[in-house]
Amino acid sequence: MNRRESAQSAVSLVAARPTVGLRDRVRALEPELIAFRRDLHRHPELGRQEFRTTGRLRDRLVAAGLAPRVLPGGTGMLVDIVPDSAPRGAEFLAFRADIDALPIDDAKTDVPYRSSVPGRAHACGHDVHTSVVLGTALVLAEAARTGELRRPVRLVFQPAEEVMPGGALDVIAAGGMEGVGRIFAVHCDPKVEAGRIGLRVGAITSACDRLVLHLDGPGGHTARPHLTTDLVTAIARVAAELPAALARRMDPRWGVSLVWGRIAAGSAPNVIPQHAELEGTVRCLELDGWREAPDLLHELIARLAETYRAKWTLDYHRGVPPVVNEAVSVGLLDAAMTARFGRPGATVVEDTEQSLGGEDFSWYLEHAPGALARLGVRAPGDTAVRDLHQGRFDVDERAIGIGVELFAALALEPGTP
Repeated sequence: MNRRESAQSAVSLVAARPTVGLRDRVRALEPELIAFRRDLHRHPELGRQEFRTTGRLRDRLVAAGLAPRVLPGGTGMLVDIVPDSAPRGAEFLAFRADIDALPIDDAKTDVPYRSSVPGRAHACGHDVHTSVVLGTALVLAEAARTGELRRPVRLVFQPAEEVMPGGALDVIAAGGMEGVGRIFAVHCDPKVEAGRIGLRVGAITSACDRLVLHLDGPGGHTARPHLTTDLVTAIARVAAELPAALARRMDPRWGVSLVWGRIAAGSAPNVIPQHAELEGTVRCLELDGWREAPDLLHELIARLAETYRAKWTLDYHRGVPPVVNEAVSVGLLDAAMTARFGRPGATVVEDTEQSLGGEDFSWYLEHAPGALARLGVRAPGDTAVRDLHQGRFDVDERAIGIGVELFAALALEPGTP
């Protein structure tokens, strides 16, 4: 089922009449949410170090009459909103935000909210994701008080998305997916214009693992490589040949990609070193490839290393499987976005490609159906080529209100399963 078919099948699940007054509530909150996002942007924190961010969120949610539960590690939290009118035993509709930043410098010099922490920046939009889910919590807390919210909702503020295998596992271990029937998330996309979202049924991200290969030998003089293990040549040949060998042994439809990011060997021009290392990532578009890659890599490395009499060990760190969007959940996002923002001649929902980037939202989808949407953050008319994980990354902050309204509409429409 493609996106359009899933949207058509979801129309009957979403009320035809948009939730009355929702846009006014969101607009009233927008200045606060933009200020909140800018404060997080000025004070970025890395994975499992998000103590200030967690404290700021907790204080605001408590002020709204909610009872957040901080995760056992001290960062991240769960917030449940259960209205009195919710049916007994009803499943939670969950919305997830990731709250951590990246270990890179903020290269923006022309904005007042530039990071104040050297080597730390919100260059992936997690500050936007967090502000969207915070705004959703504030809107739905008010809706619960007025009797408009009739289903239980869980807001997930997750630490350490940028750390493999990801803070989603922390949330799950703390019971964050218990009782959840469906879960949604957004991720900023600088290629999508603000006011739009990108959707895809099926895999929207790839699996991503990290590996470190260690090669060892006795070392020796470069004048007599035949008497020792020439580790520099060995590591160079492994680096050059292993990606191609892996690709030829796996189904090309799985989209397996091995790319090195670090190589280290030696410290002198006339000394063959005793140790060398390669470090990189394996990315897979399909679950089958993700499952088979580790065993096949061990087999191939053994053959290459033995050619040069090198001893080897492989540290293979499982990262995340692909995010596989469920068709009904994609249809619900499509129908809600169109109902809230669609107008004649305007495209508010577009197809998006599968990314080779990893996203630990995939772990939640092992427990409940759901979908990740690409949230447009590119300013209208901006033709510059922009990407995530760059020091100059920034967003059109109107995207925050759009994300809040989309999520709140999903929770408030009575037909959403």
